[in-house]
Amino acid sequence: MKKTSNRLADGREIIYYDLSATAESAVRTAADRRPLPPIETASEIRHDPLLDDWVGVTAHRNARTYHPPADECPLCPSRDGRMSEIPEADYDVAVFENRFPSFRGAPGDEVHDGSPLFARRPGAGRCEVVSFTSDHDASFADLTEEQARLVLDAWTDRTAELSQLPGVEQVFCFENRGEEIGVTLSHPHGQIYAYPFTTPRTERMLRSVAAYGERPAGDNLFDDLVAAELAVGDRVVLDGEHWTAFVPYAAHWPYEVHLYPKPRVPDLLALSEEAREEFPGLYLELLRRFDRIFGADQPRTPYIAAWHQAPFPKGSQSGQGRAERFAAREEFALHLELFTIRRAPGKLKFLAGSESGMNVFINDVPPEAAAQRLREVAST
Repeated sequence: MKKTSNRLADGREIIYYDLSATAESAVRTAADRRPLPPIETASEIRHDPLLDDWVGVTAHRNARTYHPPADECPLCPSRDGRMSEIPEADYDVAVFENRFPSFRGAPGDEVHDGSPLFARRPGAGRCEVVSFTSDHDASFADLTEEQARLVLDAWTDRTAELSQLPGVEQVFCFENRGEEIGVTLSHPHGQIYAYPFTTPRTERMLRSVAAYGERPAGDNLFDDLVAAELAVGDRVVLDGEHWTAFVPYAAHWPYEVHLYPKPRVPDLLALSEEAREEFPGLYLELLRRFDRIFGADQPRTPYIAAWHQAPFPKGSQSGQGRAERFAAREEFALHLELFTIRRAPGKLKFLAGSESGMNVFINDVPPEAAAQRLREVAST
């Protein structure tokens, strides 16, 4: 792999990841000649005292690109006189700072608006776009194993760099695919968010792990959960030497698969080389099965693929609190959650009253039936 960093016309960083470090195409010197104005962001985070979480407020994102025609795709290479977000005429994987980021810049002091209950801070951090391939009409499932491994290496490299930024506590690599999900660019791509806080979902998992570890046995909840799914077996979809994939017992979504490495590691940085080698083939098989769930005559399945990594304690923490945070992250288990909102051909699972109003999910597809279907559509 070869990594090359450059700058776009407005100063944003763009990074190319190439399969071959010696290929002529790996020389990345193309300049961005677009007359772009400077980025202006107004991102802040506000604290919700009832739920004890943070909400991003980002008025500047209302102007972001929305369903452009294919010949104006900002993720395609710059060719034939048309400049895009990616100045090169071709590329393997490209990562660049989002022009309309939810989080950007350095951390700042917390201030209060008229009451101690109304706390806000700058929306520090960074948001990046990851273009998986220069092929506009492809999907992640169409990549070769070599290309998928390159994306994994890019995710890992970005996690390493973003986790070192001031104020960043958690790095989230994810892909949204399909208009039903809300995707506004059809080019195969994902995103990376570097958050200035630990996300509520991760905090909740860490609390569950801590409570479980206080039991007399003192075991790890993630380890026991994966072992229990493997022992029961009827929700296991794939079980490799270094990864296992299963539909969770209490799946929230119609078709939902959790993919865990063996043994447990806290983040992408800690994956073994053996796990990295096995990941592309296994993950591509999962994605291809997702596309076959509803039949060959149906459009590709919309999905979200989300990497859950342990948060990164920052140097500003000290003493026992920082030690506890490091201990907590070592108990966390890196895993990927892959799920779709489609529950049947032509029918979507909407987050309506119970889910959106009370965060109580109602799943129309029994997890055992979902796992059975995902085994039935295995590649031959």
